[in-house]
Amino acid sequence: MYRHVVMLKWNDDVDEAHVAATGAALDALVATIPEVGDYRHGPDLGLTDGNFDYVIVGEFASVEDYVTYRDHPDHRRLIADYIADRVNARAAVQYDAS
Repeated sequence: MYRHVVMLKWNDDVDEAHVAATGAALDALVATIPEVGDYRHGPDLGLTDGNFDYVIVGEFASVEDYVTYRDHPDHRRLIADYIADRVNARAAVQYDAS
């Protein structure tokens, strides 16, 4: 199993409505890409200063499944529509979670 983790810091002008819309779009996205295994995401709870604002964690049976997700046109569109111009920092890692 392979895990993909993304953390986002939203721009200051991103409001709760946009964060909620992003979450709904992420939920809809995974319904269209069968290679996605478990998929979870959500806003930081604000318990520690300096944390990122949002996290996305996906699990995939193989590296090939992850690459299919990464390159899928619906995924690329979601990034363009909800994330690309709305974050000031992004961190990501993929690791073997077997």
